[in-house]
Amino acid sequence: MLAVTHAPQVAAKANSHYRIAKASRAGGKSVATGVTLLDTGARREEVARMLAGAEITDEARAAARRLLEHGA
Repeated sequence: MLAVTHAPQVAAKANSHYRIAKASRAGGKSVATGVTLLDTGARREEVARMLAGAEITDEARAAARRLLEHGA
């Protein structure tokens, strides 16, 4: 099953985590979409980013670690 979510609580339940990102190309005339499989550390950072927004705090990292530990 593939689920696309912005909810860190849902993402933490997954067996694997992919980051999907879009970027403008050709001066904004086209868009490229990239898909990256995240390792354990990058997954924790991504869940922390989902929790905190632009500035990832130590508290968000701790909350992400707890979510991932309990989601497994």
